[in-house]
Amino acid sequence: MSGFDKREESFEGKFVHDAELKFKAEARRNKLLGAWAANLMGLEGDAAVAYGASLIKADLEEKGDEDVFRKLRADLDAKNVEQSDHQIRRTMDEFMTQAVSELKNG
Repeated sequence: MSGFDKREESFEGKFVHDAELKFKAEARRNKLLGAWAANLMGLEGDAAVAYGASLIKADLEEKGDEDVFRKLRADLDAKNVEQSDHQIRRTMDEFMTQAVSELKNG
C-alpha cells in the first residue's frame, strides 16, 4: 500500500468516526432537549421519555436541525408554552455542547 493509499484510508476513517460522533451527539442532544421540553409542557414519566424519542425520530426527517426546531416550536406552541425562537435555538446549542462533552469524556 502506497503512502497515498494509507493517507486516503486514514482520512476516510476519520470521516466515518466524525460522522458517527456527530450522529451520537445529535441523538444525545435531542434526548436532553426532549427532557427539557417535556418538563416545560408538564409531561412526566413515560410520556416525557416518549417525547424525547419523538425528537430523535424527527431529526431523521431532513439534514440539519430545522426539523427538530420546527417540532419543538409546534409542540411548545400547542401547549401554550412561552419560549422565543432564540431561546429554543440557544437551548439546542447548549445541549449540543453538553452532548459532545459527555461523549468525549465517556
